[in-house]
Amino acid sequence: MAGAGPVKAFLEVEGGDKLPCLFNPAQLQLTRVNRWEGQSRPGRGVPRLRYAGSESGSLVVDLFFDTTHDGTAVTRYTGKILQLMEIDPSLPGTDEPSGNARPPAVTFHWGDLHSFKAVVASLDLTFTYFSSTGTPLRARLGLVLRQYEESRAFGPQNPTSGTPDPHRVHRVLAGETLDRIAARYYGDATRWRLLADANGISDPLAVRPGALLAVPRMDAS
Repeated sequence: MAGAGPVKAFLEVEGGDKLPCLFNPAQLQLTRVNRWEGQSRPGRGVPRLRYAGSESGSLVVDLFFDTTHDGTAVTRYTGKILQLMEIDPSLPGTDEPSGNARPPAVTFHWGDLHSFKAVVASLDLTFTYFSSTGTPLRARLGLVLRQYEESRAFGPQNPTSGTPDPHRVHRVLAGETLDRIAARYYGDATRWRLLADANGISDPLAVRPGALLAVPRMDAS
């Protein structure tokens, strides 16, 4: 549509929060690695390789933040991204006494481009400009997002034995429970354990409104 502005990229955090990118990245770098193994033997030439599986993909995103227009600290944006590396005790299935806790997963969105579900594997933050009082006003932030689970983002991935069909995704509404969601998708409320297992949920009542749930497809048999 004429006059429409550029589409802004953002990070969607597990649970539904969205962190805007003030400026769209200049480039994205996607890395995929397949492992191939071959046994070398004395007196033999190049060995025949055997496929040994696929590793999680990674997406490198460089973001730029600038708040010189209003003089506020740029940390109000970068701080929220830094928080993505901290453990979130509100995530389903968290049990801190047993060590079952983790930071949230994130997905990078930019128009029609949607990354795989990922975790922040590493972060490199550099403040590049300050006010006369020392307030940081500009920053560059490099993110390495590590693929969290099987995904068809950026095109189909290499098949592996036992790979399930792609999951549907359901955003939890206020008042919904796992059994109600199971009844909606499977026609059987007792199938809620499929949802719990797929999303690492130990307490079926601890499902927050706005959370995104993977909905596995049942076998046709």
